[in-house]
Amino acid sequence: MPPLDAYLSPQSQQAVIAGMFLSFGWVVVAAQTRRRDARLRREREADIQRALLAEIRAHVVSLEQQTPSHSDAAILIARIRSGDFVPTLSQQANDRIFAAVIGELHILPAPVIDPIVLYYRLLSIMEALATDLRRIARRDGERAAQMMGDYLSLMAETRDCGIHAIRVLTECLRGGPDAVEAMLDADEAEAVAQLNRHLPDELAQMRARLETVSTRSSDPRGR
Repeated sequence: MPPLDAYLSPQSQQAVIAGMFLSFGWVVVAAQTRRRDARLRREREADIQRALLAEIRAHVVSLEQQTPSHSDAAILIARIRSGDFVPTLSQQANDRIFAAVIGELHILPAPVIDPIVLYYRLLSIMEALATDLRRIARRDGERAAQMMGDYLSLMAETRDCGIHAIRVLTECLRGGPDAVEAMLDADEAEAVAQLNRHLPDELAQMRARLETVSTRSSDPRGR
């Protein structure tokens, strides 16, 4: 006699076996679904990162081409201050891809989110400043010149932030979040090393200047 016949009828045994197979099937399907969702998420992360990388890279190249030299910037600011020149500033809101995927940024690896958000935030500030500058240039040359100086500084900062975002996105696409963290740690270590290399010389120069000022102040003839 089958061992379970003493406890369950044949129909109940069939029901138990069918339930076990059904439960096992649910487990298998759930595991397959999780693997599929994880794969689709990774693919979507990579697609978003590639799209943002292309958009940021294209605009950083444009910023590098638009950034004037120090002498050209001084001439430009002087012309604005005189009131005989109204600058024509290009539209900087190169954020169509960012606007399209902003609702999905949370799925990206954590180390890449901050550089991306900061870069596009600076772009929006540049756009607002350019709008104010165009409006005020004909009415207040001095104020417009100050704003132009701020705009050029912001342009350089945005370019540098864009370059950093490009490095982070490129490294994440190559090696994932761990590679980005390693790169950032290496950057921080290099910055500390440079500070340690230059700080003693800067302190020595500062000390020498202070000693010179102290010597002159102690001379009763002011020499």
